[in-house]
Amino acid sequence: MKAGLSRPYRLGLTGSIGMGKSTTAAMFAAEGIPVWDADAAVHRIYAAGGLAVAPLSEAFPEALVEGGISRSALRSIIAADPSALSRIEQIVHPLVASDRTRFLDQAADDGVDIVLLDIPLLFETGADGQMDGIVVVSAPLHLQRERVLARQGMTPAQFDLILSRQMPDAEKRARATWIIDTSTLPEAKEQVRQVLARIRKDKADA
Repeated sequence: MKAGLSRPYRLGLTGSIGMGKSTTAAMFAAEGIPVWDADAAVHRIYAAGGLAVAPLSEAFPEALVEGGISRSALRSIIAADPSALSRIEQIVHPLVASDRTRFLDQAADDGVDIVLLDIPLLFETGADGQMDGIVVVSAPLHLQRERVLARQGMTPAQFDLILSRQMPDAEKRARATWIIDTSTLPEAKEQVRQVLARIRKDKADA
C-alpha cells in the first residue's frame, strides 16, 4: 500500500454450507466491490507454479499430481494421519494470508473504499478480528438442506456431518454485523445494497 492512502473498509463474508455465500459474494461484485475469495486463493497456490507446491510436495510428496497439489490427495493424507492437518495448515495459512495482503494493498492503491473478504471459516480461524464489519448469509434450515442435497453426490449423512463440523448458524448470526437472508435473491440483492449504503454513510459521518 502506498504511503498516504487510506485503507479500504474490510467487510468479511461468511456463512454455513448451502446458505448462499458464493451467490451473495457475486452480488457484492456486481455492485463494483472487489472480492477476495479464500477458497480461490488456495486453488491459486495449489496450482502448478503456485507458492504452496514446493513446500507441500516436499513435506507430502504423494500430494504432487501433474505439477500441482491435489486436494483429494491431501484429504487422504489427513484421513490416514490426522496430525498432518496442522503441518499442512502451517504451510498454507501464511501463504493465503500473503495473498490476502497483496489483494488489500492493491485495493488501497486503486483507491477502493470497500472490499469483500469471502472466508468460509472466518470465525473459526480468528480472521473476524481483522474485519471492520461482518456479513453472515443465512436461510431457513429446510432451504439450506434442500440446496445442499441438490448437489451431485451429496447425501443426508454427509450434510449432517458437514453441519456438525461447522459453527452453528445461530452462533454466526449472533456475531454478525449484518445478516443477509438469501431465501429470495431479489431481497438478498436489496440487503447487499443496504449494507453498502450504511457503510458508506458511516464512513462519510466519521
